[in-house]
Amino acid sequence: MNISFEIVPRSLEAFDQQYAFVQTLDKGINIINVPDIQRFDTRSWELATRVDRSKYRFIPHFRAIDFKIDSGELYRIIEEYALDSVLLVSGDPPEGLKRSFYNTDVVDLIRAVRQRFPSLHIYAGFDPHRSGVQDECDYIQRKVDAGAGGFFSQPFYDSRMIDIYAEHMQDLETYIGISPITSKASMNYWEVKNKVKFPKRFRPDYDWNVEFANGVIASAAANGLNVYFMPIRIDLARYFGAIKLGG
Repeated sequence: MNISFEIVPRSLEAFDQQYAFVQTLDKGINIINVPDIQRFDTRSWELATRVDRSKYRFIPHFRAIDFKIDSGELYRIIEEYALDSVLLVSGDPPEGLKRSFYNTDVVDLIRAVRQRFPSLHIYAGFDPHRSGVQDECDYIQRKVDAGAGGFFSQPFYDSRMIDIYAEHMQDLETYIGISPITSKASMNYWEVKNKVKFPKRFRPDYDWNVEFANGVIASAAANGLNVYFMPIRIDLARYFGAIKLGG
């Protein structure tokens, strides 16, 4: 089982701090994935030079709306940074249209990148909260047909939903998202912004989130799945001090 840790590049200093923390977890984490967020100055792929790639797989995110396929810009980045893995997502248009963007469909981008780099590890995302299970699984299949070989999910908060998607993700390298929510305000954000329907027993505190994460890790290890942590802004030492990364 692989375990990935997502580091948000708010700044180079913030990245280095979280990366240093990851290294204290010894062999529990073996992948670093980095989202590309337009409001920050540092691009995801630029962090390739700050990660020990002999120790961690490095998977930067790329937003389809930031690239025009026939420009070749994405190909140039993959080659310049010697990337062996990428995560391709759709991306949300910038607020206020302050930045230019393209109407590039992520499925078309996956297909183009696969044709250009046959041996590249191409991952895509899936969102269990976006639409119905059937619609999301159909979307996943379109990405598979285009060339995606693995998937990173938005965070789950209900183990029953993980079981449902796990049946549909057989033979795909699948990473189940875990993102602890430790405040009511954060819970409200996920409900409104990401359409998350929390189970009745959910509690926005460390104890519930630790118990849930440990259950997901154990289940993933038993069922051929992987996990990835999106810790965002929490007390990392407090949270991971109670996480059983070994399954």
